Amino acid sequence: MVGLLFGTVLVVGLGERMRLPYPILMLLFSAGAAFLPFIPEVHINPELILPLFLPPLLYAAAQRSSWSIFRLRWRSLVLLAVLLVLATTAAVAGVAWLMVSSMALPLAIALGAIVAPPDPVAVEAIASKVKMRRRLITVLQTEGLFNDAMAIVIFQAAVAAAMSGGEVGWNVVPKFLIGAAGAIVLGLAMAWLIGTLNRFVPNLVARSAATLVAPYAVYLLAEEVHFSGVVAVVVTALELGRRARPQDSEERLTRTAFWDVVELLTTGVAFGLVGIEMR
Repeated sequence: MVGLLFGTVLVVGLGERMRLPYPILMLLFSAGAAFLPFIPEVHINPELILPLFLPPLLYAAAQRSSWSIFRLRWRSLVLLAVLLVLATTAAVAGVAWLMVSSMALPLAIALGAIVAPPDPVAVEAIASKVKMRRRLITVLQTEGLFNDAMAIVIFQAAVAAAMSGGEVGWNVVPKFLIGAAGAIVLGLAMAWLIGTLNRFVPNLVARSAATLVAPYAVYLLAEEVHFSGVVAVVVTALELGRRARPQDSEERLTRTAFWDVVELLTTGVAFGLVGIEMR
């Protein structure tokens, strides 16, 4: 893990020189390093991956968005984050089911859900090459905050159906909507709690630390009550951004620098672990 952290720092510098996204380079270098004889095998419980990596990455990305974008582009966001994920899942599942005769339909749907939501890293990497309009980039990045929620609901339903021998139906959509509604309430409550806490804590570093605790806390709480942890984290970040005051400029600078470091290292370790597992 320490090696992956140092490797992230080195790969970021290399990526800027080569003008390539560092997560992809990190994936390639760690996949190659995994075949070296002195590199140990790394095994992490799959159930820890989402709770460890998803909350900070979602929170960091959501800080670059705002409620105003949702008010202006809500139709596009719903189409991309919900309907397009459903359509992509169905297309991939259909092809996989037809091509692999031994694959059950729920497993094919699970495969479709895995590949349906595009990663914001991919959006940024492509946008920098084709000179995409900033407005379109913002919409795609914001949509990327919610498509994971829809894909996770489909994936969990498909895995449950595969284990029980049942089927995956359209009930995943109301399940997603109910989970999202409850997650919005939890996100707003967490943002209020952190805002209230910050009024009693004058230390800027401690306030920034509170924003690191918040996404983990609200994600775990939402998952515990079967709401969408993804939506809860995003709403928390957006609401805290809305509550920011103009006179809090020093705090915003401290928090931005803090989260830039957290996002960089978390992304590097996540892609590095993917590369190591490839062996």
